[in-house]
Amino acid sequence: MNRAGKFLRSHSRRRLVSCLLTGVFLFATAVAHAASTTWSAVGPDGGDARSIAAIPGDPAHLFLGTTNSWIYESTDGGASWRRLAKLESADDLVIDHIVVDAANPATLYAAAWTPSHPGGGLWVSRDGGKAWSESAGLSGQSIRTFVQARSIPSTFFAGTLEGVFRSSNSGATWEQTSPKGSREIHEIESLAIDPGNPDIVYAGTWHLPWKTTDGGKNWHAIKKGMIDDSDVFSILVDPEKPRVVFASACSGIYKSENAGNLFHKIEGIPSTARRTRVLRQDPLHGVVLYAGTTEGLYKTIDGGKTFKRMTGPDVIVNDVYIDSADTEHVMLATDRGGVLASHDGFATFEPANAGISARKVDALLVDNRNPERIFAGVVNDKTYGSVFVSTDSGIEWKQLADGLEGRDVFALAQSPEGTVLAGTNGGIFALEPNATAWEPMNLIEYVPVKTAADTPGESSLDTKKRLQNRPHMADKRSEKEKSRQHEIDGRVFAMDLSGDAWLASTVGGIYSSRDKGATWQGGPVMGVSGYLSVAAQGPLMAAARQDAIVISQDAGQNWWPVGIPVALTRIHRITFSPDGTLWVGAREGVYFTRDKGTSWMWVHRLPLVDIDDLYYDAQLGRVLVSSRGSEFVYAIDPEALDWKWWQTGYRLSAVRASGGRLLAASLEDGVLKEPRPEGAEIGQK
Repeated sequence: MNRAGKFLRSHSRRRLVSCLLTGVFLFATAVAHAASTTWSAVGPDGGDARSIAAIPGDPAHLFLGTTNSWIYESTDGGASWRRLAKLESADDLVIDHIVVDAANPATLYAAAWTPSHPGGGLWVSRDGGKAWSESAGLSGQSIRTFVQARSIPSTFFAGTLEGVFRSSNSGATWEQTSPKGSREIHEIESLAIDPGNPDIVYAGTWHLPWKTTDGGKNWHAIKKGMIDDSDVFSILVDPEKPRVVFASACSGIYKSENAGNLFHKIEGIPSTARRTRVLRQDPLHGVVLYAGTTEGLYKTIDGGKTFKRMTGPDVIVNDVYIDSADTEHVMLATDRGGVLASHDGFATFEPANAGISARKVDALLVDNRNPERIFAGVVNDKTYGSVFVSTDSGIEWKQLADGLEGRDVFALAQSPEGTVLAGTNGGIFALEPNATAWEPMNLIEYVPVKTAADTPGESSLDTKKRLQNRPHMADKRSEKEKSRQHEIDGRVFAMDLSGDAWLASTVGGIYSSRDKGATWQGGPVMGVSGYLSVAAQGPLMAAARQDAIVISQDAGQNWWPVGIPVALTRIHRITFSPDGTLWVGAREGVYFTRDKGTSWMWVHRLPLVDIDDLYYDAQLGRVLVSSRGSEFVYAIDPEALDWKWWQTGYRLSAVRASGGRLLAASLEDGVLKEPRPEGAEIGQK
């Protein structure tokens, strides 16, 4: 084994074992205490919302289902929300249906499914949502629709990937009413029960609708008038005229006036690649219907003869709630945008997400001049996401996305002068101090250029414009040199702006800038791209991909490989501590080198592996360590090599410190905040 593969020298081994055994003792003694110190989710507000339900007779008391196993509650008509319960420890339950028992409003039903595998189930609460238990009869079933009979409230139907299930005793037991193993009546996406007869049930599948008139003993197809192979997402039976049935499908919206014997397609909604996921009828005005689609909310005020789109096409609607006391008060559960609310039948609307924290935060930055100012970079939210900023340590958030055009944000970094860069799936963007919009900063220039320092008082954006528009520079370049100038336009993995030279790793390679981002130089290193992490300590720079590390001692002008421990199989993150020690977070744990890779040490017995984020926090003087597969955070003292730890209650993507308290970016729950120490006073908002 070469020197790079020797983890511990003999004189260091005894010191490590002693101090790290102390860390294990601290870990063991604190486990019982950890559950009482679960961190709180503080935003940014919004995320994916799937279902909304209200207590009968109390329309201000609402429940909200999400895509991350959480149920929220509101007692003020959606003006504010609070977390009520998490149905299971995993973060992937899609709670598509919440039903408040019409006979006993303290009983709640939550039907769910999982997107990554055919799982899910039914959860029941008998105390208004405080405690939940899973229904054994539907355990593991991927429930896509769930309804209660109006005429006999003890009767429920559930639609799953396997078929239709019925309970006649308020969910105590279940039996499958569709033929077991049927090649036709399966993958049930929608159900509707005749308001006067619970034996008449309509079922929409991923390939046309079906109907039973005897409680499920016999079923027959009701597809006449529909385009073949139409996925039926929602079925609505008019409570006053039960022979009038609406059905929404991937091919459009259909209406039947003879209980499903014949459907005709309703005109008025453009026949594009949109799916109408839900239909809802105004309880006081039967001719008013709402159609929630993947391209916005549509409304008809003439029973379906004509529809008008009430939102923009970017709104993906999962559910529509109509206030029974005020039918002009309408709320939508949407992808990415959370809850949208209107008090005028959706002529106008606004977000109603106060208290909902369900975003995937992939980047977290604490302002180096104001620790109460926090930036959160989110992914998968398009125009509803990009970057959010809080100026009060996470109490309130504001979207700061102008100029990013809905790009995902995977990295955030700040220069000592205050410029913030966002690394996206489409290049690098800059936010200058006091600016309100992001500007692209992606010019790759392979010929020498002057730096921002040559023009006193000029900002980096001004420099970029000046350099891009100097005709005499372009005149001096050869055609070959001109052809090599282009822009960073792919995914940006990581950035470090701490020194005079800025550093970024992208899908195209490693780039450095000596003019505050006005231009970048670089590309593949050692003929390879895909460096996932970078770190800088003055002119000393390092970059890592999964199985290799390269180092530069001249601010990125030249790079050379360094040896790594042979035990390492997947490197995720690197960082420097102030003394020049390079820290590595990998699948096998945390390693470090004090001599640029000549020899390595392993942080022995650290009870965390598969490290995803590693960050030296100057405020704490510690290396913060976290894993996406763990709820724990560790803070390593780089000198003593012992550590502190916290249990957050959530899976994490990054950890930072702000004003003496830790913050974490989570995979499904937004930004998390460490609880205040016992005895600390909490100020008013």
